Amino acid sequence: KQWYQRRVAITAGGKIKKKKKKKVDADKVKAEITDLAAEDGSKEEQIQQPPQPKKTSAELAFMRAREKREAERILKKAQTSHRDRVNQFNEHLGNLIEHFDIPKVSWTK
Repeated sequence: KQWYQRRVAITAGGKIKKKKKKKVDADKVKAEITDLAAEDGSKEEQIQQPPQPKKTSAELAFMRAREKREAERILKKAQTSHRDRVNQFNEHLGNLIEHFDIPKVSWTK
């Protein structure tokens, strides 16, 4: 109801009359935007952001080592085909002890 009431006006005779929308002057809006942009630019020059902390040599070495390990892992995965990976997985499952097998559900059979 509130949105409806804002868009209409009731006249003295009890008739409902739609309110007219206000026209926006495009030149004034553009002028305000350029003024605000100019003010923001001057404020940005005055307020400098604090410098980002630099990484230590240990952090840089860790990042390099991690990237190297990731590259090796990707190359290793790319060298084996899907068929080889499935065969390796089946061999692994065959080598597991029977403790990990799925038990029978029905004891009567």
